[in-house]
Amino acid sequence: MSLISILGIAIALAMDAFAVAIAVGISLKTISARQTFRLSWHFGLFQAMMPIIGWALGSAIHNFVESWAHWIAFGLLAAVGTNMLREAFDFEKDTEAEKKDSTRGLTMVMLSVATSIDALAVGFSMSMLEIDIVTPAIIIGIVAAAFTITGMHLGKKVASFKKLSVLAEILGGAVLWGIGLNILHQQGVFETFLFS
Repeated sequence: MSLISILGIAIALAMDAFAVAIAVGISLKTISARQTFRLSWHFGLFQAMMPIIGWALGSAIHNFVESWAHWIAFGLLAAVGTNMLREAFDFEKDTEAEKKDSTRGLTMVMLSVATSIDALAVGFSMSMLEIDIVTPAIIIGIVAAAFTITGMHLGKKVASFKKLSVLAEILGGAVLWGIGLNILHQQGVFETFLFS
């Protein structure tokens, strides 16, 4: 597989991480170097690990994982998106310090898994095509980390405008829901419901 093909795959896989990172930046409003490192490291690590896991598992459980992966990703993104929307409408927040930090704990793990599920399928595909996974996984991880850093700081810039802050946070939660619903749409879930 050529380097250009691998980069194309890496950029495509990084789009969800980029959109989620923008939402996180909007939610946090101020971002420390530690928060930037934590989220970009985890998003990059999960994006690099998932293709390796998918490649290692191969086609043995491909059909089972493929049939549930979109629901897992949707559920995780919807949960975090709902939390962001709830915080946006919580007008009794006392301080910014009380705001939940999406770069820590279970929320960060949920976002990392949700944004890297597609990479699992890429690993399966590469396994079936007998393509070595090490170089693609490293490139996928680096690109995801870079897109995450860019997205977080872009989101922070949007949130720095006080009047746009609540609106931006609502938009961030809606974006996470949108990504989750788009994952279901791409898997034909809505067609199944409409025509069954």
